[in-house]
Amino acid sequence: MNTALIIAGETHESQNPLLPASYDILWGGLSFVILFWLFWKYVLPIFNKVAAERTEKIEGGIEHAKRVQAEAERSKQSYSDQLEEASKEAAAIRTHAHSEGEQIVNEARDQATRTAADIAARADAQIQAERDSAVGSLQRDVSELALQLASKIVGESLTDDERARATVDRFIAELESTPAGGSDG
Repeated sequence: MNTALIIAGETHESQNPLLPASYDILWGGLSFVILFWLFWKYVLPIFNKVAAERTEKIEGGIEHAKRVQAEAERSKQSYSDQLEEASKEAAAIRTHAHSEGEQIVNEARDQATRTAADIAARADAQIQAERDSAVGSLQRDVSELALQLASKIVGESLTDDERARATVDRFIAELESTPAGGSDG
């Protein structure tokens, strides 16, 4: 009978094929609770620690990236400021050099003008001196020729006579004072 009951009990219990036997539910539930507790006690803390470390690394990386980006922005701004300052300084240097160049050119032009004026003045003085020398030489030659001519006309030597020289000199002075082309009429 036992076997009949067991068979009858099995047939009675196995009527619903979707429900497992109660001892399977009990042992499965107990195994699940033990595994859940082990997971909760040992695996989950390690997982949380690793996740926290990764989160910390990621957040630290983000913060580091923000700091590096901020530093890069400051460096870029500093570089831009230095570049702008250098550009202004270069413009000032160019302007200064241009004005110095103009000043040097003006000074050279003034010096050349002064030198040319000095050369012209010396040339004029030299020409005047040569003219005076030529006029004096010409007057002496004309005076001698006049005395020689007068000596030949008079028939006596007039070269030693002071009066004759004074007469010739007066004659030459009158010739110089009369305008060119004269009014001989």
